[in-house]
Amino acid sequence: MYKKILVAVDGSDTSKLALAEAVRLAKDFQSTVRAVYIVDSPAMLFDVGYYDPTELRKSFIEAGTALLADTAATLTSAGLANETTLVETTGVGEDVASALQREAVESGADVVVIGTHGRRGLAHAMLGSVAEKFIRQATTPVLLVRGQAKG
Repeated sequence: MYKKILVAVDGSDTSKLALAEAVRLAKDFQSTVRAVYIVDSPAMLFDVGYYDPTELRKSFIEAGTALLADTAATLTSAGLANETTLVETTGVGEDVASALQREAVESGADVVVIGTHGRRGLAHAMLGSVAEKFIRQATTPVLLVRGQAKG
């Protein structure tokens, strides 16, 4: 049913749950798992004094590269065909959810597995939800894996 599974990873406990679910799904369908880490462009902050957004971006890329290497090892040890990719947001208007949707389309994913923190109320309103933004624009099936709600 699902030959290409795209799973979003960011190192959080919730994304670890999503990866575990993607592994289970891939074993059931003998699927290829493509793990994606999205690097969001650091915003220009004019009121915080000097900082170099290129250094912040560089640290995001380093962290994502390391996480993807660990993820590939996990998928390989599970006996699954796998790919990893680091994707950067492009342009001023693209956010993490939009970059994930772009990757889902470009990679030909049959399903996208993504974790959600399960926040409600004020915490949800203030922090927003990448998963919620993603499912609003997704053109492929989405499997949401809910983590423990915090707040």
